[in-house]
Amino acid sequence: ATSMESVARGAGVSTKTLYRLIPNKAALFEAIITDGLDQFTTRIRLRACDGSNIEASLTEALTLFGELVLDETVIAMQRMVLSESEQFPEIADTFYSKAIKRTENTLASWLRTQAERGLIKVDNAAEAAGMLLGMFAFQPQRAVMFGHAAVPGHREIERRARTTARLFLKGSAV
Repeated sequence: ATSMESVARGAGVSTKTLYRLIPNKAALFEAIITDGLDQFTTRIRLRACDGSNIEASLTEALTLFGELVLDETVIAMQRMVLSESEQFPEIADTFYSKAIKRTENTLASWLRTQAERGLIKVDNAAEAAGMLLGMFAFQPQRAVMFGHAAVPGHREIERRARTTARLFLKGSAV
C-alpha cells in the first residue's frame, strides 16, 4: 500500500504540507482521478467535436478514451479499487462518479451534440455512451486486468477505435 509519507517524498514536499493540501488517501485518490479526467474531457472537447467527419471524430474520441482506460496505471488503479471496495466504499464511489460516470457523461454530451446536428440518431445518449464505451474497452481491459493480455499499444487502440466507431455509426445512422 502507498503511504502518504511515500507520496510526499515522491512529490518533494513534507508530509505536513501534503496533509495540508490533501488530508487523506481518499482525497489524494480523488485528486489523481479528477486530474486525469480533466485532461481527457478537455482533449475530447477541443479535438473531436467539430462534426465535419463524424467517423474520424468518433475514432479520435475513442482513441483518447482508450489511451485513458487501457493505460497500465489506470487498470492497476481499478484492480486496487475493486479489491478495497468493501473496506473503503468511498474510494469505489469516488472512482465510479469521478471516473466512470464522468467519462460516460462526456461521451454522452458529445453524442447528443452530433445527434442535434443530424449526424446520428440516438434516443438516449447516456445509454448509447455506456454501450459504446463497453463495446470498445470491456474485452481488452478485462483481459489485462486478469493477466491474459498485455496493455494494448497505440496502434491497437486506434484500430479498435476505428472498428468500434464504424460499427456504432452503422447502427445509429440517420
